[in-house]
Amino acid sequence: MLVQPTLETNRLMLRPLTHADALSIQELASVRAIADTMISIPHPYPDGEAKRHISRQIAEFKAGHSVSFVIERKYEKPFCGVIEIRDIEREHSQAELSFWLAVEAWGQGYMSEVLKPILCFGFENLDLNRLYAYHMVRNPGSGKVLQKNGFVQEGVLRQRVQKWGVFEDVKLWAILRRDWHGEAA
Repeated sequence: MLVQPTLETNRLMLRPLTHADALSIQELASVRAIADTMISIPHPYPDGEAKRHISRQIAEFKAGHSVSFVIERKYEKPFCGVIEIRDIEREHSQAELSFWLAVEAWGQGYMSEVLKPILCFGFENLDLNRLYAYHMVRNPGSGKVLQKNGFVQEGVLRQRVQKWGVFEDVKLWAILRRDWHGEAA
C-alpha cells in the first residue's frame, strides 16, 4: 500500500486528509461561492457531509483509488483547500485531478504552486501516464490554472452536469507524462 507523503512548496504544505479536517471542510465548503463552480459540492452543504466525505476519501486511499491532500499555508497553518487525485485507473494509468480553495485564498497563485508537486507525485509516485481535470465553462479561472501548468484542453462536454437545476457545459483538460517531462510528441 502506498504511504501518502506530505508535500511542500515555498508557501504551502500538502498533507494527508484526516478526520480532524471535518470542521474546516464543513465551514469552507458551506460558502456558496465555493459550491457555485464545484461540480460535486452541494449548497447548502449538509451537516455531517464533511465527516462522510473524509471517511469515503480515506477508504478510497486505502483501496488505491484516490489520494487527497489538504492545502495549508506553511507558516499560518490555516486550512485553505483540498486537491485530490481520484478515480485512479491502473489499467489505463490515468486519474482525475480535482481541487478547490477557500475564497480568501483565491488569486494568490496557490493552485499553480500546488500543481507542481502534485503532478510530480501523480507521474512519479503513482506512475500515471495521464491526469485530467474538468471545470465548468463559466469558471475560466480553473482553466487558466490548468493551461498555465501544462494541461491541454481536449474538449467541451455540452451540458455535462446539472448544477442547481441548470445544465452546464464543462471543459476537459489533460496532461500526459511526456508533456510534463517536456518530451516531443
